[in-house]
This record gives sequence, structure tokens and C-alpha cells, in this order.
Amino acid sequence: MNEVEEWQDDLEAAGELTPGVTNHILSVHDDRGAQAIEAVSEGRIKEYRDFTVVVGHDDEYIVEGRGCGCRDSEYNLDPEDPTDLCWHVIAVAIARRVDEVDDHDMWYSEVRDFL
Repeated sequence: MNEVEEWQDDLEAAGELTPGVTNHILSVHDDRGAQAIEAVSEGRIKEYRDFTVVVGHDDEYIVEGRGCGCRDSEYNLDPEDPTDLCWHVIAVAIARRVDEVDDHDMWYSEVRDFL
């Protein structure tokens, strides 16, 4: 089990961001972990019928599994390293485990046309 799976299991069991889990996330992901925790606390994780979206400060980012369309994922991360995740992917993982995903019963592909 890698460190990401460890904190995810601990978070799943706790059902909330305890100080221990928070510290573990920050020790594994540093600033990306902090940004993810902030996004979750601000309710910026949206689940649509077709995609999960993280609302960033400048844009919205579609997250699918460990994949994200952000520049950080595209240029800076090692796809072979299971701990090297962008903050959007980390935020979705956290939000799902603490039930902080904002569900929308609509298609993001349709909503995106209005943005």
C-alpha cells in the first residue's frame, strides 16, 4: 500500500479531516494537499452526470480517476509515481471520502457551454 492509499483509507474510516489525516495528506502532497483541502472546505468539488469538476481560481478542471486536464498534470507530474497528483485529483479524493461533493443532476458538457 502506498502513502496515498494509506491516507485515503484513514480518511474513509474517519469520515472527516482529522488532524492526523490532514497532517498525513500534507506530508505526502505538501502545497498541493493544502490547496486540495482548501477547495474541499470551500465546496468547490462538483459532481455532474458525466464528470467531476474542481472549481479553481481561474478555471474549472475535469477530473477522471487520477487524471486531470490541468497544466500541472500535463507538464509536472510523474505518471509512474502514485503519490504525484495534482491538487484537483487530491481534492476529489478527499471530498468523496468526507461527503463534501456538490452533486448536480445535469450534464457538465451542457453546463460548460454557458460558462
